[in-house]
Amino acid sequence: MAAPSPSAGLLETLLFTQQITAPVFLLVFLGLLLRRTNLITDEFNQTASGLVFKVTLPLLVFLSLLRTDLTMVFAPGLLAYAVLVTLLGFLWLLWHARRLPSVADRGVFVQGAFRGNLGILALALAGNQYGEPGMALTSILMAALVVQYNMLSVIALNMWRETTGTRWLFMLRDMLRNPLIIAVALAIPASLWQLSLPGVVMKTADSLASMTLPLALLCVGAALDLKVLRATSGTALMATAYKLIILPAPMLFGAWLLGYSGMTLGVLFLIFACPTAAASYVMARSMGGNASLAANIIALTTVLGTLTISLGVFGLSLTGLS
Repeated sequence: MAAPSPSAGLLETLLFTQQITAPVFLLVFLGLLLRRTNLITDEFNQTASGLVFKVTLPLLVFLSLLRTDLTMVFAPGLLAYAVLVTLLGFLWLLWHARRLPSVADRGVFVQGAFRGNLGILALALAGNQYGEPGMALTSILMAALVVQYNMLSVIALNMWRETTGTRWLFMLRDMLRNPLIIAVALAIPASLWQLSLPGVVMKTADSLASMTLPLALLCVGAALDLKVLRATSGTALMATAYKLIILPAPMLFGAWLLGYSGMTLGVLFLIFACPTAAASYVMARSMGGNASLAANIIALTTVLGTLTISLGVFGLSLTGLS
């Protein structure tokens, strides 16, 4: 029997990549279409986003961790690496931001260039590629990085703020009350102790959790405003380049040098390279930053991320690294 041609293997890898990334981003753009036709209103999007953030997404994270053997995916060294390279990337961005002429742009630039949409896009992509083990590993990393993202964002937005006086205790309280962090904190001991819930409870929970990713991705798309792309600035383009390419590349290379491969390397790529979190707009606006720039960065990274993430997943699959 003749060996498969290199072009056949390339096509197979390309099709595999499309199966991972296309469903996620098609749902995002479907949300944009439904919003433009008024089938999704601002009120619905706000309510649905709250439901996802407070109920269904934490439930999905809890169930994925509960069903996973955490001794197989929990790695303190991996957590330390993700936190460390995120901090180094943040410091690099602070250095770069000093050269921006507009003071109001600096903190927004930094936040938009490092703060990824882990709870929705990274989790959805990891689930598509690796199933529940990938979602469990992403959830564990997300628990640490969500706290770090919030702290570093506050620091960045305060560094060039005219009025200071951040209420750190209130910020800490809000982080401790974050539903995703609570879900992870409850799920880890439950999984390690192999606790089980009644069948009817699990079935109901599964039904609720299954709503999460489709609904969340539709909400992300409905929140996009492509009109802001017309006012895209060089600063937004630079932040997008950092978020999608400049930072993920050395972060992933460092992980590879440390010996990470397979699902672990793939999940790290999806976490490091996912588009900017929508929460960055809310925080920038509330803390006196350039909210228009924040919206531009979110829109640009979401649109261009469809290409860069697809190419990244394709490259990792083609080389056999993930």
